[in-house]
Amino acid sequence: MGLRIHMYRLVKCSYKSAGFKRILRALNWETEADAKVAKLRFIAYALFLGALWLLWSGIYKPMIIGFGATSICLVLLITHRMNSVDEDRVPIELNPIKFLGYFFWLLVEIAKSNIAVTKTILSTSMPIRQNLFEVPYTQRTDLGQVIFANSITLTPGTVSVETETGHFLVHAVSYTADDMDALADMDTRISATELAVPS
Repeated sequence: MGLRIHMYRLVKCSYKSAGFKRILRALNWETEADAKVAKLRFIAYALFLGALWLLWSGIYKPMIIGFGATSICLVLLITHRMNSVDEDRVPIELNPIKFLGYFFWLLVEIAKSNIAVTKTILSTSMPIRQNLFEVPYTQRTDLGQVIFANSITLTPGTVSVETETGHFLVHAVSYTADDMDALADMDTRISATELAVPS
């Protein structure tokens, strides 16, 4: 019991020591609160990666789960080392409720596009009208632009080919005049999920 109390006091004193504060500064954690936030972020990241692995794998055998755990640990190690170098992160400036609504809307659009592409492929006349065209984007954040570009690619029949300032270069398998209106609607919906710029 006495040893346990002594160890507790030793740890408590070390948290207040100059050496511990130097370690915090070296890790870009100026306060203990920063360290707690970083630990919570690390745990949340690990849980998120684990959930994604289980969702996408769909196989729950011990060996596969072991591979998943190893992969997650490797990703966590690499990202931790990268953060130690430059602390460069992409801020998530999205409204979670609005983004969830957009996510379900996108699933419906993907299903509709799947049906349209399937009809084109199975049609005897194969009405393919390939086109390479520019699609302007209005998102102010890098994350918003990435979501828009990936949403275009996830929707069957269209692929984001290149990113330019102010627009994406998109390839469509069966281009129609309605495609620009549909993509403009998608662009507006994604921009609506972004948080407003603090005044």
